[in-house]
Amino acid sequence: MKGLLAGTLACTLVLTVHGFYSSSDDVVELNPSNFNREVIQSDSLWLIEFYAPWCGHCQRLTADWKKVATALKGVVKVGAVDADQHKSLGGQYGIRGFPTIKIFGANKNKPEDYQGARSSQAIVDGAVNALRSLVKDRMAGKTGGSEQGRQGGGGGGGGGGGGGGSKKDVVELTDDNFDSTVLNSEEVWLVEFFAPWCGHCKNLEPEWAAAATEVKEQTKGKIRLGAVDATVHQGLASRYGIRGFPTIKVFQKGEEPADYEGGRTRSDIVARALDLFSSNAPPPELLEILNEDVLKKTCEDYQLCIISVLPHILDTGASGRNAYLEVMMKMAEKYKKKIWGWLWTEAGAQMELESALGIGGFGYPAMAAINARKMKFALLKGSFSETGIHEFLRDLSVGRGSTATVGGGALPKIHAVEPWDGKDGELPMEDDIDLSDVELGRPGEGRVVSPFGVDGHPPPRPGGTGTV
Repeated sequence: MKGLLAGTLACTLVLTVHGFYSSSDDVVELNPSNFNREVIQSDSLWLIEFYAPWCGHCQRLTADWKKVATALKGVVKVGAVDADQHKSLGGQYGIRGFPTIKIFGANKNKPEDYQGARSSQAIVDGAVNALRSLVKDRMAGKTGGSEQGRQGGGGGGGGGGGGGGSKKDVVELTDDNFDSTVLNSEEVWLVEFFAPWCGHCKNLEPEWAAAATEVKEQTKGKIRLGAVDATVHQGLASRYGIRGFPTIKVFQKGEEPADYEGGRTRSDIVARALDLFSSNAPPPELLEILNEDVLKKTCEDYQLCIISVLPHILDTGASGRNAYLEVMMKMAEKYKKKIWGWLWTEAGAQMELESALGIGGFGYPAMAAINARKMKFALLKGSFSETGIHEFLRDLSVGRGSTATVGGGALPKIHAVEPWDGKDGELPMEDDIDLSDVELGRPGEGRVVSPFGVDGHPPPRPGGTGTV
């Protein structure tokens, strides 16, 4: 009797440590490391038993479950999860008792409970009926559920559940690609560690996805958002001390990862990402409008393009122009987190542009901000100084200030010009004038008449006395 009891205990211990199934069985042993790859991303219909090694009913089902797997081999996948050891998977699918059998069909995020008898024949019949329903749905064109299953449920990027927009810009990170993608990258990464069953993660998912797209666009890919299913990639979760879900960490090359402590809305995430971008980014480039490509690329690639029309070089000289450019560069640095483009041109060089912006040949220096997507612009009304431009751009950034439609509803024609050489301007050389054929005065008057007066004296103003 003691020997029998000892044998039973030993058998139970072996079952507890090694589970009910081996590699020689047709049952696939599933765990957090392979569940997503084998089940969620699969087009196959899966029949999965969630069991506990100490459960007597589970022990009695083992032989029948192996028969089911052999009978359905090549037709339906049959798996088993030790839910006592892998509690995260059990919790994800709401397992309350053992054994629980679930059918993972078209929509892998919403498996169905198997409600039939626990004999091998009854289970096989239930699986075949489920397979028949799956094929019927596919014949009717109902294939969306399977796609949803692959995108959610712990495999996709960000939050692990729910709808709420495309997740194409959230990078799925794994034990295999994390170091090469994140740690060896020049980009800054915001990485979410999530669990598919976590309600807070599901709430974050659409916000994370929307933020990923906006951040990628506004930073030109210099800041990226990724997601790690911490129930699958437990090595990563352990390495970074993940204790709860979702946990977001910031990774910058050469620095220790830092906890993200901001809000969980799209705008909060984007704001933090842009802060990181601005602290790591060089000042924006200030470009002279030399041709159409410069204007088009800058205005179309950025949310706003800030354009200054500076006085002619003959009016300011090099020192005056450089002073204006220095003001612009300071403002570009101050507002670099806005990811705006910065341009300048000389008065008179691009008359169509001036006309389209209502600058119209006067009032230099002038500044306009163009939204090329909406073909709207705003003009600087204050002084062309750090204070005046700051107030102008600050109002723009919070949606204040009046706007108008760009003249013609499109970016104007741009003429190709030579770049400024950094020097003072020079008056154009004129041809010498031969005065021999010019009548300098009426015969016999002996006075020189010119548009500037008589004998160099200014002409009298109309109604005036002739003095200034």
